[in-house]
Amino acid sequence: MSSKQPPAETGRNDFIRAMVVSDLESGKYGGRVATRFPPEPNGYLHIGHAKSICLNFGIAEEFGGTCNLRYDDTNPETEDERFADAMAEDIRWLGYEWTQKLHASDCFEQMYEWAEQMIREGKAYVDSQTLDEMRASRGTVTEPGRNSPYRDRAVEENLDLFRRMRAGEFPDGAHVLRGRADMAHPNMLMRDPLLYRIRHAHHYRTGDEWCIYPMYDYAHCLEDAIEDITHSLCTLEFRNNREVYDWVLDAVGIEHPRPEQTEFARLNLDYTVVSKRKLIQLVDGEFVDGWDDPRMPTIAGLRRRGVPPEAIRTFCDMIGVADVDGRVDYGKLEFAIRDTLNWTAPRRLCVLDPLRVVITSYPENAVEWIDAPEFPHDVGKPGSRRMPFTRELWIERADFMEEPVRKFRRLSPGVEVRLRNAYVVRCDEVVKDPATGEVVELRCTHDPDTLGANPADGRKIKGTIHWVSADHSLPCEVRLYDRLFSVPNPDDVEEGASFTDHLNPESRIVVTGARIEPAVADDPAGTRYQFERTGYFASDPVTSEPGSLVFNRIVPLRDSWAKRARVT
Repeated sequence: MSSKQPPAETGRNDFIRAMVVSDLESGKYGGRVATRFPPEPNGYLHIGHAKSICLNFGIAEEFGGTCNLRYDDTNPETEDERFADAMAEDIRWLGYEWTQKLHASDCFEQMYEWAEQMIREGKAYVDSQTLDEMRASRGTVTEPGRNSPYRDRAVEENLDLFRRMRAGEFPDGAHVLRGRADMAHPNMLMRDPLLYRIRHAHHYRTGDEWCIYPMYDYAHCLEDAIEDITHSLCTLEFRNNREVYDWVLDAVGIEHPRPEQTEFARLNLDYTVVSKRKLIQLVDGEFVDGWDDPRMPTIAGLRRRGVPPEAIRTFCDMIGVADVDGRVDYGKLEFAIRDTLNWTAPRRLCVLDPLRVVITSYPENAVEWIDAPEFPHDVGKPGSRRMPFTRELWIERADFMEEPVRKFRRLSPGVEVRLRNAYVVRCDEVVKDPATGEVVELRCTHDPDTLGANPADGRKIKGTIHWVSADHSLPCEVRLYDRLFSVPNPDDVEEGASFTDHLNPESRIVVTGARIEPAVADDPAGTRYQFERTGYFASDPVTSEPGSLVFNRIVPLRDSWAKRARVT
């Protein structure tokens, strides 16, 4: 095992790492650090899970410990192997590797034996009330609950019923196993917590071997104990569950030092929902195109959009680990993405809304291959790339204005601009469609002495625009992805409304007819770029292919939402 490093040396400092350092210094767990990431395989991992992944796997790495991937597969009705496989892929993509891959279902027999032990010791009983009756007798935060009429069943009767539950003699809901705790406890979760329920459903791993399944509060702590976990880290919504966690470990006789639960603030990201129930609603309601839709906050969606894993890890470091819930500005995630891609994404020229330009002073049928500098310099490419310059070009329609407004520094009649990496050109004539009056072509002349140089006579060129060759550029589809919701907190809805009412109608704008320089032709799908003056993009790993290029916008170059917030 590698040497332990305190947070001051790792560059990270938070209350959980301070706790780990304290435990190591005291020898509490014999110098061990063991964490786990325990997702339920009933959906896809999302950006909120990324925070927990980075925390659990990160602590194991920093302190020379272990981190298990453990599937909490105790609900056969919603879980599936494809979700488990997708989760493993996401974790590896983020840059982590587990010590062991485990399943709660591996422990079903051991958990059952502990349940029988609790029954024999009078710490658990079979309750035959209906769910509504149990709810009614639970009490309130100000009133104690009432004991179940079945609470004092004899041990032999409880054992017989529990074994018959396992044997499949009873239908769903006929009985449950409850812990005999305290129905007057101020923590309502401690009022005889449910330990087992009947579910006649096929389990994706164990098949039809079991028809009773442990509840989360019973299974989770026991799995931690079986795996010798030292620090069981979970989000704040489980804070009240900690007493049940400790009570179950006491009830089955797990001795100290043993796993201890510690809670941290979950990631609540603006303009996003991370509730798995709501993500399922988005997918099933076809509000999005599946779990890997690039607008989704799932790891699969972020990966398909083109977000690099390093950016997600950086983002999780930026927001840190707190013990109080709050909301995180979506702009921080975009900042982390831009900061990562700025140093890794090669620059390319892509025209989204093409307007034809004819350089009348340039020879017809001539092709000049311009050496354009490659940036960043360490992306594994040569120091420059070759761009074809021809008589006919495409520029962005927004880069021309026939009657320019104040401070417009792009192309207009009689005005000169520099074409990126190429010549200075002047607009001499505007050609319009006689039927609609729309500008369809610009006729320009170029200064042949300005390739890579300023005009010799000292005249100042105020604007630079991007372009592509009309003959050599490649057609492509560009998908402009934006935030999925139009309000910072989509969960904050009025009574009778739905979070889907706040979906952003412009979260995806599909641009057809865009043109991109030919240097991208042989790049593999998924390659990331900065389209100069436009944003960061990646070729879609699912639909993009040679001859039919598709690019997803990862983030724009600047946070347009911050400006919008200032205006409103």
